[in-house]
Amino acid sequence: MEANQPPRSGASMNVQVLVATAARLVLNTALRMPYPYLPVFSRGLGVPVPRLIELLSIRSALAVGAPLLAQLPDRFGRRRMMYLALAVFSGAMAFIALWPGLIALAVGSVLGLAAKILFDTSVQSYIGERVPYAHRGRVMAFLELSWSGAFFLGLPVVGWLLVNAASPADAWRAPFGPLAVLGLLAAAVLWLVMPHDPPRAHASARTAGPGWAQVLRNPRVLGGLAVGVLISGANENLSVVFGTWLEGSFALALTAIGLATAVIGVAELLGEGGVMVLSDRLGKRRAGIWGLVASIGAYAVLPALGRTLPGALSGLFLVYLSFEFTLVTLIPLMSETMPDARAHVMSAFMASHAVGRMLGALVGGRLLAAGISSTGLVSAALNVVALGILLAWVREDSDPREPVPINFPRK
Repeated sequence: MEANQPPRSGASMNVQVLVATAARLVLNTALRMPYPYLPVFSRGLGVPVPRLIELLSIRSALAVGAPLLAQLPDRFGRRRMMYLALAVFSGAMAFIALWPGLIALAVGSVLGLAAKILFDTSVQSYIGERVPYAHRGRVMAFLELSWSGAFFLGLPVVGWLLVNAASPADAWRAPFGPLAVLGLLAAAVLWLVMPHDPPRAHASARTAGPGWAQVLRNPRVLGGLAVGVLISGANENLSVVFGTWLEGSFALALTAIGLATAVIGVAELLGEGGVMVLSDRLGKRRAGIWGLVASIGAYAVLPALGRTLPGALSGLFLVYLSFEFTLVTLIPLMSETMPDARAHVMSAFMASHAVGRMLGALVGGRLLAAGISSTGLVSAALNVVALGILLAWVREDSDPREPVPINFPRK
């Protein structure tokens, strides 16, 4: 157990968060990698693109099982589970690299997703225990930069590896070996910078900490989970159709979709940066309220803006900016809804997004024929309901611990 390890102070929290963010950048790069490069994977594996999309859909659906992993950080310690997650991730990437094929890709993808879920739950709980609530929005938003960072930093490197592969047939497997090495390197550096002091809040989970029955009876937790389902469902409702909408409306499939991808990446980055600047100053709940208000407006005006290509891209920018701001703001808010079961809550919150994405995809597919107006209005309505739930059930309590200033890098 962590309590039996010799005490070691480790690096400052700044350095720990920077290293954890770099580790998440590796994990998120692997998760986002297939989407823009599906044709390369299709040619290398000899598998049609629709079948690979089905594989990715199944992988995403498995995130609903995130709560099954929640007991591990609570029982065995956050840091140990971070190291384990990165080890599993590296093993999964190495498995695909050494034994390439569709089955290896499927197994490795599932293991990689499980590793990401375990790492995210552990690191969010770790930060929740060690960073005062007054500063937590800024720190967790910095951690979330690894999501947009995977788009801007990780995927271009992946593209370079694909282009410079030994042969076109082997190109698809080129990134997996480097990802395996980076995962092990991240685990080693994380071990060096993190302290080996006795565990903190999660020690209660080993004895008489609250279980799922108590967690799921907490109205603040249930309210936050409902908000997660609704905002993710609204966003996925648009995500599954915007490419088809752009292609059909502007006859610029590759150009428009490529521009839309870049626009979404910039919006995500700015949304995360906005949380760093505003969430702690405004309060997480208040920032979440404003984010939902902005989301409602963005979805509502999307059909009107979408009459021209620049307007459509501007509308997508507003939608994804407000969504990312809202989502990242809710992470630190949820981390304090039930501090003695933090890993349980965070894993359930992660699962709520998977449920929302599945439901949103089902709704979006059925609304496709009705046009973007129906998509925008339904997504706006879902956010209206989410706003009502946030106002009625999700409360923000002040951090009971004395705020300890941390000199975290500012942008």
